[in-house]
Amino acid sequence: MMSQMPQPTALSRCPSCEEPLEAGDRFCGACGYDLSAVPAPPVDNPTITMNGSSPRPPSAVASVDWPLAPEVDSSDTPAPLHRAMDIRGTDSGGSELPHPHPESEHPHREPAGVRFDRPAQPDEYPLAPPAAEPAAEPAVGPTARPAAGPAAEAPAETPADPRTADLGTPPAGTKLCVACRSGQVDSDGYCENCGHAQPRERDHMEQELGAVAAVSDRGLRHHRNEDAFAISSTALPDGSPAVVAIVCDGVSSATRPDEASLAASRAAGEALLEALPLGTHPQQAMHDAIVAAAEAVNALADASTAQGEHAPHVNAPACTIVGAVVTPTLLIVGWVGDSRAYWVPVDRSSLPARLTEDDSWAAQMVAAGLMNEAEAYADERAHAITGWLGADAYELEPHTASFKPDRPGVVVVCTDGLWNYAEAAEDMAEVVPLDAAERPLHSAQVLVGHALDGGGHDNVTVAVVPFPAPPQGAGSA
Repeated sequence: MMSQMPQPTALSRCPSCEEPLEAGDRFCGACGYDLSAVPAPPVDNPTITMNGSSPRPPSAVASVDWPLAPEVDSSDTPAPLHRAMDIRGTDSGGSELPHPHPESEHPHREPAGVRFDRPAQPDEYPLAPPAAEPAAEPAVGPTARPAAGPAAEAPAETPADPRTADLGTPPAGTKLCVACRSGQVDSDGYCENCGHAQPRERDHMEQELGAVAAVSDRGLRHHRNEDAFAISSTALPDGSPAVVAIVCDGVSSATRPDEASLAASRAAGEALLEALPLGTHPQQAMHDAIVAAAEAVNALADASTAQGEHAPHVNAPACTIVGAVVTPTLLIVGWVGDSRAYWVPVDRSSLPARLTEDDSWAAQMVAAGLMNEAEAYADERAHAITGWLGADAYELEPHTASFKPDRPGVVVVCTDGLWNYAEAAEDMAEVVPLDAAERPLHSAQVLVGHALDGGGHDNVTVAVVPFPAPPQGAGSA
């Protein structure tokens, strides 16, 4: 799944061949690469906007001036104003979320509710070799061939070269290998002829609905895509459009993370499509959608794995979630975990902003004042998450925030498979195409390509939502 851990000062792998290195090595033992020629890694100071953290200097945000959100004269939750420099999540009642409290005064002790989001991953995922052809059963009678001898040791027939051989037309419904084009694909997704793993349906997904588009890709290092998304649009009671984007990132260290992200994205999207046309305030609808997503993920847990009557499920399916609802006047975001939403104005002379706060170990340490950013993000636990959806979650605390931008722009909703390669809002704005509001699908494709060009170490999913929602965005999809 998720975060790319910060690299230590000493190299752990050869930058040329990825061979593991020992402390003090001056040359790679595998390829002979001169390790003394490797430049020192640049200092990385990620953008942190956790509650309780010190605000940025005024000059850095002087041009970002969100206008006041209108008062909502109803029993629904109002939409409070939040500046990009000090974004605070609110619960469904409009109250500020409490500041995170450390469970220990020791800055290097993990607080409760922290989980590392992925197990150790191999550098490569070797394909399984093709299954050996089963030996023919010996014939019975005087014509039976001897079990031993040169004939029994004859090599298997060489597969036909698909570039020159006449493979003929396969039977209807037969799925052929995308690599050799001659072998049939078995139920496990491998070619029976050459052993090549076949692309899964979720390896690369794209969808566009006019006012919103999303792209998801497996990446270059993972064996499957554990991300999922749901995009849609509907109409509010007054006929104005509301565009929805949900992005979920499966926690790889949990069981069935791909199922968790898919269940969560579908449940959240369906909940929003049901609530918004009924007049539910978008911020309340987002909060309820996250709760619905959590319930859907909880339902995937196997009760047989529980330890005791009141114990949480062990290593149950889990994921993070981030979503956005865009109307002609309001921008609502909601999240749990470390998937993010960014604001990128059409006028690039205006400052972009990150709209969400990570539920992560590093952000918690900084917000609690136990470590500064440099110390927190240099720790190997920096991107361990402290909030997720799942039966073994420490607690469910949906974060929501409401904005009313005074200028057009786009909302980038993404997993850390993208923002690991463009973490600061300014970095994200640099890679978002200038015509993103007019070509959201193209922009999502460009952003996924940026992550793949950067190494593609994780699944990458991104949705691009123009603001304000255009009139043609109305209508259920």
